[in-house]
Amino acid sequence: MVEWQEQQIQSILGAPSVPALFTTLSGLAKQLGFDYCAYGMRLPWPVAQPKVIMLNNYPSSWQQRYTQQEYVKVDPTVSHGKRSTLPLVWSDKSFASCPSFWEDARSHGLHAGWAQSCHDAKGIGGLLNLSRSDESVSSKELRGIALKLSWLVDVAHEGLSQLLLEKYLPEAVTQLTAREIEVLRWTADGKTSGEISRIMGISDRTVNFHISNTLKKLNATNKTAATIKAAMLGIL
Repeated sequence: MVEWQEQQIQSILGAPSVPALFTTLSGLAKQLGFDYCAYGMRLPWPVAQPKVIMLNNYPSSWQQRYTQQEYVKVDPTVSHGKRSTLPLVWSDKSFASCPSFWEDARSHGLHAGWAQSCHDAKGIGGLLNLSRSDESVSSKELRGIALKLSWLVDVAHEGLSQLLLEKYLPEAVTQLTAREIEVLRWTADGKTSGEISRIMGISDRTVNFHISNTLKKLNATNKTAATIKAAMLGIL
């Protein structure tokens, strides 16, 4: 297992682009016995309509069908991934909440699969789905590859985050000073600028100076949005 990890980690984390990383990820999925690979990443911002990035090598007919029917809203692997980071094996039972979706997926050649999510300290969620046209994924097979699959979820998430965040959520890699973070923490607790100045022993003007800097760094329109964004990104 350790040797396998060492062989693959550089190819994933060292990928120069998202397409290159996904090609590597799909190849590893194939080695583990799965025809298709899909990875979805959900960014924590904006709150009302979070950005979702989807990568997959599903048949084009299924990609179109999934989008047209807005299956992401009912996909049991997606709803499970939001609730738990435990793996989910595709089955009649796991898709019981949406039998029409399951029937449609099978009609497009997706008969068996495995899914597992990942949630990191920046509030970013990821979901890896591996599937194939064979009828089942046996318990014996899963026991043999379970550790590799779980490891693959985390490494794929880390690699894709490194490549995607600068473009889609640059605030996630922004560095705030200790003072800026302290001001935001007190703001999150509902303190006014005057109260924060007394607590921290600095002037109102200095408090507002730090707030102004955080608005720029976090690309926020006001201190409430800045505080929420910082909290969701794990900065506070």
